[in-house]
Amino acid sequence: MENKILTVGSIAIDELHTPKGTRDNILGGSATFFSIAAAKYNPVNLIGIVGDDFPQSGWELFKKYNINTDLVTIEKGSTFNWGGKYSEDYSTRETLYTNLGVFENYTPNIKDSINTEYLYLGNIQPSLQLEVIKQVRSKKRIVSDTMNLWINLDIDGLWKVIKKSNIFLLNDEEAMELTNKTNLKEIASDLLKLGPDIVIIKKGAKGCLLMSNKQTLEIPVFDQIDLFDPTGAGDSFAGGLVGYFSKYGEDNLEEALIHASVTASYTVSAFGVDGLVSSSEDSFKSRCQYIKSKL
Repeated sequence: MENKILTVGSIAIDELHTPKGTRDNILGGSATFFSIAAAKYNPVNLIGIVGDDFPQSGWELFKKYNINTDLVTIEKGSTFNWGGKYSEDYSTRETLYTNLGVFENYTPNIKDSINTEYLYLGNIQPSLQLEVIKQVRSKKRIVSDTMNLWINLDIDGLWKVIKKSNIFLLNDEEAMELTNKTNLKEIASDLLKLGPDIVIIKKGAKGCLLMSNKQTLEIPVFDQIDLFDPTGAGDSFAGGLVGYFSKYGEDNLEEALIHASVTASYTVSAFGVDGLVSSSEDSFKSRCQYIKSKL
């Protein structure tokens, strides 16, 4: 099996409470947001697990975006289910519940025949990320993300993932917690020395910082939107980035970051994946031009 993009991560059913309203039984999970975002550039192979309660509408959406689900395991039981509530100003998010379901004891079993140009490891536990790296023997670029939970529960495993990654993404809070430092450029420089050749620190509404061995870039967000639901923004950002790289290469890092930032802007402007799936090509180009005007 050959593909430009292969990803492993969570596929979930979410319940969300935000100042804009409440939605339940909506499609979520790191691999879901990433795959839909990346599939706008190139076909995606998705690796994950769902329960036998996973809705038909989810399969139909994956099919619509040419996301190959042959490697998604279906087990008897419940799909990973998460509930979250955002504060009135969106500054904090409370986890109401986490039901791992069939995801709790999941270990990917990947066929030897997979070749991929980009392997994206969503923010699942580092032990699973390392297992996937080991199993996918033919990959050109490893892109990984993380979350605060693994900094607290498995920092040793996380350091191993970082050392094996070509491109490493994390947000500003995670960066400071991981390194016990506050200067983001200093943090990115330190992380580059561990193995990655590109480090990207996402700063929420303040944009993002990219550092490579050749250049340092800072890109603002598209701020002309009404914030609805930030869930999945980081995974969508990664999908836009890896999708761009898979289609156009890595020569123009600034353009790739702009695409990533614009992709995330659609996610936060609606519940779940609704913003991603409703974006148009003309609107996307317009948002890219807006960010360029801010540089």
